[in-house]
Amino acid sequence: MSLNSSEAIGPNATSFKAESSMTNGRTSTTPPRLVSRLMESRVKKTHVIGMLALMVGFLATPLVMPSDGNAQDARVAKSMAALKDQTAKLGAPKIDGNDAVGGRDAPALYFGSTKMNNNFSIVDAVAEQGGRGMAATLFVKSGDQFIRVTTNVSTRVGSGRGIGTILSGPPLESIRAGNAYYGKAPILGTPYIIGYEPIKNAMGTIIGVYFVGYRK
Repeated sequence: MSLNSSEAIGPNATSFKAESSMTNGRTSTTPPRLVSRLMESRVKKTHVIGMLALMVGFLATPLVMPSDGNAQDARVAKSMAALKDQTAKLGAPKIDGNDAVGGRDAPALYFGSTKMNNNFSIVDAVAEQGGRGMAATLFVKSGDQFIRVTTNVSTRVGSGRGIGTILSGPPLESIRAGNAYYGKAPILGTPYIIGYEPIKNAMGTIIGVYFVGYRK
């Protein structure tokens, strides 16, 4: 004799199926409440296992935190875009010959046919557009160094522009690796919120650096 598990057992027939078995020739049916408790227990175990899996996945995922060397300030990003746009309108960047800046011999940096050494029109326009305290500079690569060939940043001694000075510090290492650098750094002794990006020629070779930043 067997009992069809789909047969109705009490008022809860639509929410579960009775479990039956043969014991000593008699049919025994698991009480509905026990079936319900067993189902609830299985659901809880499944929920706990799911939560544990999520926790393990979260802990295994590395947390990416912004660092001082890659966080872009909105104002700096806007001025960087303006500097790159203004120079790009002149033509492709290149080095052609030499032209001393600030008493230092330096390769001549060009955009198109326009030489940047000792030419302050673009950096002054970008700095003015960027608002109070904004600075703009172009560097040219000379050996392992990068020399300021045009800038609106003044030296701490005197009132002259800081052309002929050398890029140094963490930004230099990023540029040498072909990467941009955004964050905070002193510029000729003054704290700035800054951005540096490499200038590359038509062959993809780094020949200089774009710089923008503003005083903190």
